[in-house]
Amino acid sequence: MDYKRLAQETAQEILGYNQDTSGWKVVKTSVIISGFLFPFEKKITVSSKASKRFHGNLYRVEGIIPESTTKLSEFLYKPENRVTWDKSLKVYNMVHKIDSDTFICHTITQSFAMGSISPRDFIDLVYFKHCEGNMDIISSNSVDFPAYPPSSNYIRGYNHACGYICSPLKQNPAHSKLVMFVQTEMKGKLSPSIIEATMPSNLISFILNAKDGIKAHRIPSGHGSHPNGHSSFLKKK
Repeated sequence: MDYKRLAQETAQEILGYNQDTSGWKVVKTSVIISGFLFPFEKKITVSSKASKRFHGNLYRVEGIIPESTTKLSEFLYKPENRVTWDKSLKVYNMVHKIDSDTFICHTITQSFAMGSISPRDFIDLVYFKHCEGNMDIISSNSVDFPAYPPSSNYIRGYNHACGYICSPLKQNPAHSKLVMFVQTEMKGKLSPSIIEATMPSNLISFILNAKDGIKAHRIPSGHGSHPNGHSSFLKKK
């Protein structure tokens, strides 16, 4: 399999999702009051539309992260500390490095919905792309990787083209706008209604966890030294 080509195609697909403004329906919002002397609102919005990849939904999540785009992108791409802040995951390991911008990771999720959704595992191809305007794309797509075949311990899920787009906030370039796209096929015998009921809250939790995580892990910024791992955050089950 030409992993690099697939990674580049997935990043382009994520960019297309970001540019597509039609058909999205807001399914959940969360308002956070920030600041002490001068409080202001920060809103996280989850929207969805029917996925063209499988019989399920494509989710779009938007939020503001009080960190520069460079540092946010590095933070989301790095695998080292992922499970310390992403509470949806039990395991997040890079299992094969293709080049400085591309790798394959193995993740195992926590259970969700009071145990109604059991842990899943995923094998994802992750790719980092820097674009004009200081915008970064971190894409993810499930792949077959012979070294990590499905196990009887977990149901193997499948992430259709997922990813993050990080860009400077126009009103305050020191902060970033984070847009996340998720279309996860959970497999197994889950009712679609269970997934639709739990996914929006899990995606909002991911944004909140990322905000807390980046505060706790101040990453040295260095252009060109992309960390080795993002997630698929894509792993919000």
